[in-house]
Amino acid sequence: MAVAKSRKSRSRRNMRRAHSALHPAALSVDAATGNTHRRHHVSPEGFYKGRQVIVRSPEAEENDEE
Repeated sequence: MAVAKSRKSRSRRNMRRAHSALHPAALSVDAATGNTHRRHHVSPEGFYKGRQVIVRSPEAEENDEE
């Protein structure tokens, strides 16, 4: 198991953590529906790149409305 030989300073610790911040998700607007969704993900209506790739059943749509 690795053991640090000497203590790391606050400056070195913070420099290491400089790239660990959370970044906002990249969002896109779907051309077919106009809804906002994450890039490279299917929109809630089942559209991806302007095409419907997932067809939702009417039963699932009824459950969402309730």
